[in-house]
Amino acid sequence: MITSLAFRLTKRFGAKVVLDDLALEVRGREFVTVLGPSGCGKSTALNLLAGLTQPTRGEIRLDGVRIDGLPPERRGFGMVFQNYALFPHLTVGANVAFGLVLRGRGKAEIAERVRRMLELVRLTGFADRYPGQLSGGQQQRVAIARALAVEPRVLLLDEPLSNLDAKLRLEMRGEIKRLHADLGLTSIYVTHDQAEALSLSDRIVILRDGRVIQAGTPAEIHDRPQTVFVADFMGYRNFFPLTVASEEGDTVLARAGALALRGRTVVPLRPGDAAVAAVRPEDVETTTEPPGPNVVRGTVRLTEYLGREHGVEVALEGGPTLTVRLAHPVTVGSALALRLPPERVVILPAEDGAR
Repeated sequence: MITSLAFRLTKRFGAKVVLDDLALEVRGREFVTVLGPSGCGKSTALNLLAGLTQPTRGEIRLDGVRIDGLPPERRGFGMVFQNYALFPHLTVGANVAFGLVLRGRGKAEIAERVRRMLELVRLTGFADRYPGQLSGGQQQRVAIARALAVEPRVLLLDEPLSNLDAKLRLEMRGEIKRLHADLGLTSIYVTHDQAEALSLSDRIVILRDGRVIQAGTPAEIHDRPQTVFVADFMGYRNFFPLTVASEEGDTVLARAGALALRGRTVVPLRPGDAAVAAVRPEDVETTTEPPGPNVVRGTVRLTEYLGREHGVEVALEGGPTLTVRLAHPVTVGSALALRLPPERVVILPAEDGAR
């Protein structure tokens, strides 16, 4: 069954507005990630969808039918929690069967469904163990199997990988993507990890203070941020306050003293507008070009060995610092000429307090 979900929700706790008219439509079989910093309202949104918390105002529609008045067990959602939320006194099999028991399914159906779910998450033979006998990654697989056992119309995942080490996060990320595709699920995933969002999603929704700041495909969010906040959250580390000098289509030239940068803009800008140029460390190149727009010079202030590359801080002539990643080592105190490719520089409207 292909299930679509649409909602518009506001949630207040006293005078504090946690979600401010958050509206979203999720298409059938789509994987949507809600991405944002701690406290932006991500988990609250999932709890409202699941029926664990009631909205201050709004509605939720599943395939066009309003469901926000239904109790959690009648909404047809499966939920995977950050802390797994397994029952320690129940076996793995009993944990997976829990939702089916609540729904009054027969013993034979429950046994077969549990067997299939454990096979699906690659835990065949673990039915009689207890959660305390499992690794963190195995416990998370059980939590996913329990959510899938009830054949949810929508799968909700609340930062399910945040308690795992780096290796397990990568492994489970692949498992979640596989299950979503193989089962044709409609999934909403909450995280603060941009790598998870980019690798898993059909669409990313970025929240800030309970509001949608930008939504789009992973490539759109990664390459064409519309605000300084989104750029900062998506890995741009170099930000330079400038004033727009000229514009031609989606290309802008901006200046601040001797610094001149040409770059792309997503949001229309005009000469005289206050702007911020953003560029990722990995997009900066060493160069032999003479000084000019997008070519800067400076002195190496700090180096870090990062394995296949070197993280370098360069104090530019005129004061600002540029963070770059280079394939070759450099020495502290050495002079560098660097090029910021115009096609990789994003010129954004200035924001009060954005950085």
